[in-house]
Amino acid sequence: MQVFSDFDGTISIQDVTDIVLSNFADPEWEEIEKQWKDGLIGSADCMRRQIALIRASRGELGALLDTVAIDPGFKSFLDYCRVAGLPVSVVSDGVDHFIRHVLLRNGIADLPVIANRLTYRLVDGREAYALSPALTAAGCSSGSGVCKCHVIWGIEPHIYIGDGRSDFCVAGIADLVFAKDRLADYCTDHGIPFIGFADFTDLRSKLKAVLPGIPRQGRAVPQFQIA
Repeated sequence: MQVFSDFDGTISIQDVTDIVLSNFADPEWEEIEKQWKDGLIGSADCMRRQIALIRASRGELGALLDTVAIDPGFKSFLDYCRVAGLPVSVVSDGVDHFIRHVLLRNGIADLPVIANRLTYRLVDGREAYALSPALTAAGCSSGSGVCKCHVIWGIEPHIYIGDGRSDFCVAGIADLVFAKDRLADYCTDHGIPFIGFADFTDLRSKLKAVLPGIPRQGRAVPQFQIA
């Protein structure tokens, strides 16, 4: 059995990419965000265009990322999963460098992270940033940079933990879903079974209660293409 968790707003208290963009990106990033929310562009295109607007050195980025907090109960949750023999991976439509920096800052160095890849190069003496979608993005029906359905499909049984829009599609095929906030509302509206949670301390106790038997739910095959 494997555990997959979203990062922004789930493991981290706030959306890390939004924090970076709010502090360092040209104002145009908000109009791009609106286009995504209105369904005019996919999240991969949205993120690619927004990341290119960041105007900060790597040192400035690092200093900001040092201030990002994670759920206080997450490390204890990881400890429990290790004892229980449950591998945990982060699967996010966010940015790998941001996620790894925050995790490392909080003493977590060995957690697999599947996310969009940040690259940089010097242009006129300053860092210019770009985003490369993960290999799992090919054929994603939601236009995401990371196709979460692709990541978890074929791994049985599995548990998915999330909170927001990037988790909607994958919730429909996961064997067991822990959801909060917008994902909980989505699951309720679409008749997807889930267990609600407030934080990882709450989640840990609820996971202990259901671990003895997690059946395969028989979800429909997702509409993505294997690259």
